[in-house]
Amino acid sequence: MPITVEEKYLSRPTKDSGQGEGTEELLSVERHFLVKGTDDELLAAQAVRQNAPTTHQGLERGEITLEPIGPTQWEATVAYHPPDEEMEEGDWSHSFDTGGGSQHITQSKETVDSYAPTGETAPDFKGAIGVTKDGVAGVDITVPVYRFSETHIIADEKVTNAYKGRLFNLTGKTNSDAWNGFAAGEALFLGSSGSKRGRGDWEITFNFAASPNKTGLSVGDITGIDKKGWEYLWVLYEEQVDDTAKALVKRPKAVYVEKVYEEDDFAKL
Repeated sequence: MPITVEEKYLSRPTKDSGQGEGTEELLSVERHFLVKGTDDELLAAQAVRQNAPTTHQGLERGEITLEPIGPTQWEATVAYHPPDEEMEEGDWSHSFDTGGGSQHITQSKETVDSYAPTGETAPDFKGAIGVTKDGVAGVDITVPVYRFSETHIIADEKVTNAYKGRLFNLTGKTNSDAWNGFAAGEALFLGSSGSKRGRGDWEITFNFAASPNKTGLSVGDITGIDKKGWEYLWVLYEEQVDDTAKALVKRPKAVYVEKVYEEDDFAKL
């Protein structure tokens, strides 16, 4: 028995934006078909694809839904939607978030106040946080970290093995020169992911994080500290005598700024 596909009379329910005139304002259309001659849903779906138009009033054919209504009969619903606006070679998009990052610190920016029993003076730790006889515990805080991604469409001939290796080698490095509005040392390349599209070009997403450079920082009585965004600052403490509180305290003795990421030229991206 041949399989037949006929469009039903009560077909083509339509959703319109209501914002203008003409077919360019159509949001979706459904076309309904009666399929006869098979009890196999795969064959029924294949017959619908062969008979239902691939486009309708500028909309593109989407999902096909089948519902059995008899031993060898189906009602098929074919949805039509606006075409996706695909990016082409040379196009790119940008996304970001400013959720911040977590950092463990042992020094506050300022000791706002301190309290002690009547007649006594609280020891002055020069901003050290969570001081005990064994060390300085510190605290975890949220610090400014700007995360962003860029998705680029790149021609196939440019995405060579050498280029992929370059992206691999740049991962986990900071910008050695000013780049995309960030001063040297502020941007960190977190890596990339890519896939080859049907038209032959590549869609590659580049992931970054940014942290601001700082100058003129102070830690306790130590001043004039400069630190790039992704350098690591830590404090060496020593025991001193607080003559006012008549107590042995831990205070910053030295500050160290460590380079923990290599730098490279982000123009290679």
